[in-house]
This record gives sequence, structure tokens and C-alpha cells, in this order.
Amino acid sequence: MANNNIEQSIYNKISKELNSTNQQMFNNQMQNTSKQPKFNARQESLNNNQIFNKQKGDNNNNDSDESIENVKQLGSVTDVNPVKDICFISIIGEIEGHTSLPPQSKTTKYEHIIPMIIGAEMDPEIKGILLLINTVGGDVEAGLAISELVSSISKPTVSLVLGGGHSIGTALAVSAKYSMIVPTGTMTIHPIRTNGFVIGVPQTFRYFQKMQERITNFIVNNSNVNRDALLQYMYDTDEIANDVGTVLNGDEVVDIGLINEIGGFSAAMSVLRNLIDNNEQQQNN
Repeated sequence: MANNNIEQSIYNKISKELNSTNQQMFNNQMQNTSKQPKFNARQESLNNNQIFNKQKGDNNNNDSDESIENVKQLGSVTDVNPVKDICFISIIGEIEGHTSLPPQSKTTKYEHIIPMIIGAEMDPEIKGILLLINTVGGDVEAGLAISELVSSISKPTVSLVLGGGHSIGTALAVSAKYSMIVPTGTMTIHPIRTNGFVIGVPQTFRYFQKMQERITNFIVNNSNVNRDALLQYMYDTDEIANDVGTVLNGDEVVDIGLINEIGGFSAAMSVLRNLIDNNEQQQNN
């Protein structure tokens, strides 16, 4: 009987210890399980942040690469957009036509400018266009194509000759509905010229004559200059050394009616705003 009591006591003690051990193991397992989701959630959050930052960095790199490419191709930074309702178009350097110019030349490609003008005309948010001109001239047909497009759009346009509006730049300057030139600006008026191989036949002379007539008619029809006075300046042989034509400063081009007014950027913006307001009033009426 005593032995049975001893065995029962030992059995109860061992069972109690086993139950205590199992309970402790179960509790430890539950604690580990409860901690695991928190660790996973935190780790997942860190991973997501890393992925987001990487994607953000990739987007920034793409935007940076795109801006650099725009500078290389267009010579402009597209991120600079001070106002939303006015389109600024720069015509700088030499106007490049169907033939590519040397890489060291600063050029304005007409296949880039024409889509910009069309986009500004079709965009309902754009109310007016400001042309910033500083060109030595270039391809005659390319410059005349841009000029014809600017003069034919319905939205208000203002041109500002900053440094020079030489050669076909004259047609570009007068293509806008209102033209301006800075006090130190100059414009060179001369007949068309060509480089390279020329066939010395009457047909070549007639081709140049017709081309010159197109340019002259465009300038006269889009400005207040007298045709005879323009031709006199164009064929003057005493003004330019080793060339035919005339160099006119800001005061002179305004006096002969080629450009409307002398002024800078703020004056051009003021004129453009007035034209935009008048255009909106006419549309409302």
C-alpha cells in the first residue's frame, strides 16, 4: 500500500513537470508566431520603400535624361514653363532646312518648330504665341515655311527680335501679328544667295528671281514697309562690304515700317496680353 502511494506520488510529479514543459514550449511557439507577422510586415514595408525609391530614382533619371536630350536636340529646357497660356518659341542661330548643317553650328530645325506652332494652334489652353528671334538666316524655303505658318494661325502672335533678324529672319519677324525689336537689335536685308554648284543658265536666274519675289511679297504684305524702299535697301551696294544689301538698326527698321515698335520682353508680353484680351472679346461677341 505504501509502495502504491509512492509510485502515485512520483507519477503525479513527473506528469506535472511534463505538463509544465509542454506549456512552456507551447507558449514560446505562440510568442514566436505572434512576432513573426510584425517582422514580416516591417520587412515588407522596408522592401516596398526600397522598390518605391528605386522606381522614383529611375523616373528622375528618365526625366533628367529626357531634359538633357531636349537640350541637345531643341536647345531648350522643356521644364521651364512660366505661364500656361502662352507658347514661347525660340528661333536661334541658323535655320536648318532639308540639308543638315555642321555639328558646330547653332541651328534651329524647322521640322521641330513647325509641330510646335501647330500644337500651340490646336491646344485650347494656349492663348498666344511669342516668337523670340536671334538668327543669322539660313535655309530660305524652311524659313519661309515657318513664316507662312505663323502668319496663318488664328491665335495672337508677337515676334521679338533680340539680337539679329537677318536675311530670312526678316520674314520671320514680320510673320507675327505684331513685331518688336530691342534697341540694340539689327536686321540685314539682302537678296537671296546660294552656295555650291550653280548652273549658269537663264533658268537659274529666273528661279532666283521668283524666289526673291516670294520673299519680297511676303514681307510687304505682312508689314508696313514700302515695296520700293525695301528693294532699294535690298540691292544697295554701298552699305555692306563685299556684299549687296543693308544693315538696319532698331530705329531704322521701325522708321521704314518693317517692324512695329521698339521694346523688350516685358513690352512684348504686354502687347501679347492685349491681343489675347481683344481676341477673347471678339470670340465672346
